[in-house]
Amino acid sequence: MSTSGSDDALALRELKYAYVRHLDTKSWDDLAGLFTDSATASYGGGAYRCEGRQEIMSFLVRTMGNESMHTAHRVSQPEFDIGGDVARARWALDDTVIDQHLGVFISGAAFYEDRYVHTGGRWLIDSTSYRRLFEYLVPLSDMPHFSLTASWWGTDGRSTLPAG
Repeated sequence: MSTSGSDDALALRELKYAYVRHLDTKSWDDLAGLFTDSATASYGGGAYRCEGRQEIMSFLVRTMGNESMHTAHRVSQPEFDIGGDVARARWALDDTVIDQHLGVFISGAAFYEDRYVHTGGRWLIDSTSYRRLFEYLVPLSDMPHFSLTASWWGTDGRSTLPAG
């Protein structure tokens, strides 16, 4: 049995925050540990569907694993329905993608719908999906003064702008 409702809500927040952090830092092993073995995922309003932890991780590594792709996912405004060892949550998502290889800047907003199970003393993601409110893309070639001055991989997160 899980803990009290407020403890569960805090644990679910921490789980979702870890999900987006591991996604953005490409910490694939840590991210995989947040899913049940039989988890499902539906990304892009159902355009991409995955069955099972391994398929989810293969999809994410294949589509987001390139270090030329920089992502920032922010989730907020959680709405929880927690009952025993099963919980559901809706999250607002704002995300930005800069893909230097493809030469695009993408930004958008969506709502995640997640299902969680409490097993082995912790919450895990059993299903996750999102549906876009909107998304827009700007070719980097249309942004002639665009310059990526810091990156987790290329500069170890340090800005190349001169200090002072």
